[in-house]
Amino acid sequence: MNFFELIESRRSVRAYSPAPVEPEKLHAILEAANRAPSAGNLQAYEIYLVRDAAARRRLARAALDQFFLAQAPVVLVFCTHARRSAERYGRRGAELYALQDATVACTFAMLAVTALGLGTVWVGAFDEGAVRGAIG
Repeated sequence: MNFFELIESRRSVRAYSPAPVEPEKLHAILEAANRAPSAGNLQAYEIYLVRDAAARRRLARAALDQFFLAQAPVVLVFCTHARRSAERYGRRGAELYALQDATVACTFAMLAVTALGLGTVWVGAFDEGAVRGAIG
């Protein structure tokens, strides 16, 4: 599948197989995320890999009761690392570049998920404090 076919085939998926995602696929997804461009190549984000069922349920509640998250075998949570970007770029790094870095990395991961024949969805509605509590 070429790049444009990949983009056309990407869909938001909210129903998942309970089967675990193979380690080599997870590695490929994370590798794709880490190859995303970032300001100063700082990769001002962290990716949390959440497999634990109780943690996924907490994430679903933190995402304003989007309980399909609890059904996914794994959830990737992308968080900015504002301090990392701020050290080089100041306030603009903390408030903009870190967010851009995390967003582009997440997009690359989502495209990798699609290329591997798996399903994913962007979740943008959540309580940040509750997410912090859910992922530790």
